[in-house]
Amino acid sequence: MANSKNAKTLPPKVARFRQLYREHHQPKTYNGWVHLGFSMAMAMGALLVSASQLESVTILEWLVIPVTFIYANIVEYVIHRFPMHRPFKKLKLLFRRHARQHHRFFTDKAMQFDSIDDLAAVLFPPYLIAFFIVFFALPVGVLLSFIATPNIAYLFVVTAFAYFINYEVFHTIYHLADDHWIYRSKIMCKLRELHLHHHNQKLMSHYNFNITYPISDLMFGTYYSMRKVKDKSTKSQSSTSTQQV
Repeated sequence: MANSKNAKTLPPKVARFRQLYREHHQPKTYNGWVHLGFSMAMAMGALLVSASQLESVTILEWLVIPVTFIYANIVEYVIHRFPMHRPFKKLKLLFRRHARQHHRFFTDKAMQFDSIDDLAAVLFPPYLIAFFIVFFALPVGVLLSFIATPNIAYLFVVTAFAYFINYEVFHTIYHLADDHWIYRSKIMCKLRELHLHHHNQKLMSHYNFNITYPISDLMFGTYYSMRKVKDKSTKSQSSTSTQQV
């Protein structure tokens, strides 16, 4: 059931696209709670099974957690910045689902979903989850099991799936109502603000590709916030004033 209050405030262009999306891209039997539950259960299951295999982990082996965290952050950034926002020949499905659908369903003027079933336009579908597992998680895990230790391979899997859960939960939160209680947290409020800028049609292909933490955006110069823009503007005005004096 759509949120009628939100529907009334939607920009007409967004409202029309949401209706078309639900009619042509969302299965009639779709259930947002089932989708969310499946994704979380699959990730949590893989995480717990891998964690149960750990034995006598050494201090050196524990270091794989921060290394995997950074790896996952970079993967998140690269996939989002390139195939999700540029139509690569063999990855057009990612581009179509994200740039052509997600960014039309949600804009910086219409960030919140109308009902739980709009998670169809937020969460990764099962086939994309399989894509990331097969091409990014599994190869590294298998390689680590051969060149390192089983503990390192299992810790990699644990961290990778924990990161995936973090990603899906944060992304869902960003599309809650603007006045949701969770935004009382300054951290969540700031992260949501960064994602809001990414949904600006003029900025989406250039800035804020990290969904979780803007580590890679800061590393690669694609971090954007109004505070940063204001700081640059202030410095520029200060420099101009000094030159005039």
